[in-house]
Amino acid sequence: MLTKDEWLEALSARHGKARQERLVNSTVAICGLGGLGSNIAISLTRAGVGKLILIDFDKVDPSNLNRQQYKMCQLGMFKTEALSENLKEITPYVGIEYHTVKMDDDNIEELLKDADIVCEAFDKAENKAMLVNAVLEKFKEKIIISGSGMAGFGSANTISTKKVMKRLYLCGDTTSDVNDGIGLVASRVMVCAAHEAHMVIRLLTGEEK
Repeated sequence: MLTKDEWLEALSARHGKARQERLVNSTVAICGLGGLGSNIAISLTRAGVGKLILIDFDKVDPSNLNRQQYKMCQLGMFKTEALSENLKEITPYVGIEYHTVKMDDDNIEELLKDADIVCEAFDKAENKAMLVNAVLEKFKEKIIISGSGMAGFGSANTISTKKVMKRLYLCGDTTSDVNDGIGLVASRVMVCAAHEAHMVIRLLTGEEK
């Protein structure tokens, strides 16, 4: 196993020392640990983000296994615990804080107070809107990256990242919706998750444009 210094040296050789220092000294909250959130967490862990705050109240069930970063042996586990376990297998040096709770207006400020950037990865539109509005209203400096539209077998090339407000980025095709009877396919969900994770990395390393 690599030591922490060896791990950081390998990442710095890939990303550059200054960029890696920014990443490793940053904290990102991931709200919702399904197909979107679990894949975001994997990418940010591999990139060497120093700390992740994982938030979800659900348990792993068989319907999750086609697109979410869990294993059959983890069925029935809380997603927060299962994903923490999997991320620590990738690298034991990632800092993980997890909360097995349902987010609402009463706990958002406490849960997100230490995050530099917030990733919205919920399934339901009303929960997405609640989180985005709360972050923009309650935190005057935090950036939130949200996902909208990743369902179906359509071209992955329609998924993009757009800056829609000063502190809000939107990833997805903004149209496909599981509520229209369109299924979630692992590959397309992962493309959207990669957009969110990559925007996080760009912002943390100063690549805002």
